[in-house]
Amino acid sequence: MEDNKLLTARKIIDETDKAMAELFRRRMQAAKLVAEYKIEHGLPIKDAAREEQIIRRNAEYLAGEEDMVRSSYVNFMRDVIDLSCKYQSRLFNGMNVAFCGVKGAFASIAAGKIFPDANRIGYSSFGEAYDAVVKGECDCAVLPIENSSAGDVGEVCDILFSGPLYVTATFDLAVTHDLLVLPGTDISRITRVISHPQALAQCGKYIKTHGWQTTEYVNTALAAQYVASLGEPDTAAIASEEAASLYGLEVADRGINESKCNTTRFAVLSAAKTERKGSGMSNRFILMFTVRNEAGKLAEAVDIIGKYGYNMQSLRSRPMKELLWQYYFFVEAEGDIYSEKGKALLKELSGCCDRLKLIGSFEHIS
Repeated sequence: MEDNKLLTARKIIDETDKAMAELFRRRMQAAKLVAEYKIEHGLPIKDAAREEQIIRRNAEYLAGEEDMVRSSYVNFMRDVIDLSCKYQSRLFNGMNVAFCGVKGAFASIAAGKIFPDANRIGYSSFGEAYDAVVKGECDCAVLPIENSSAGDVGEVCDILFSGPLYVTATFDLAVTHDLLVLPGTDISRITRVISHPQALAQCGKYIKTHGWQTTEYVNTALAAQYVASLGEPDTAAIASEEAASLYGLEVADRGINESKCNTTRFAVLSAAKTERKGSGMSNRFILMFTVRNEAGKLAEAVDIIGKYGYNMQSLRSRPMKELLWQYYFFVEAEGDIYSEKGKALLKELSGCCDRLKLIGSFEHIS
């Protein structure tokens, strides 16, 4: 009798395992389609909100089971999702991500954190990195749009306003500036520091204390590369620790930026827009627009956004290069812009805006 019970249980397990193997195959095929979509739209592999949604929903399938079985199933699902992400990672190996600068630049570090398995390709300017996606040389670009200390990256905002790409995600990178010198160099020998203007500004108090001269450079990592090539002990760079190891420099002092909450927000830009429908308040979107040169038109546009209940996180202006004393406006807000309410908002805004452009709907990557 006991033998029959064991044989019956083993038969059920074998049949279940066979069915699970087929279901697993189908699930991984779907994961491949997801990876292809993410590559096309410049989206990261990990989507924590979606993963937790799946786990919560699937746990309800076993609502009547004992706690041990239900908790074991939750752990099982976490393992399945982890395997799916690893599979997608391997598919991402052929993905090309553009950034401005060279390896060791903060943009390269951010791109590596968002797309750890992709090929990172550096370009000499924001415009060239952006155009690499437009031309199809790269699948997406990772460009800075805002710094917590220095504010907007105006050049990138201008490109977003005039170009065809969409923001599909944003990512915050904590920026720590280090003082990089030639190996064996004492700080007392330094008379000049080289770095990007924003990095020099963010370390201004430290530089002033030492009485050093400053030289602006296009990029922090390129500054480190240049200092290494100069071979002059009296010249240092301000860049990342990663740049030091890449270009044969030493870190003479760490964290020299004045604000210890220095963070740069990067945007992932893709040729394909992502319509994140029904994501609620976790979703964000960016609108760029111009208003007619009439009294009260900007206030009218802002009132319309508020009227539809969208939480406006920021409103900024930028001068339009082609028109003297004319400006475009940059709004970031929370909510589902692709809902019926969102469509009504865009329709009403178009009535008071000369130009209206939805730059992207996205979730912030934590």
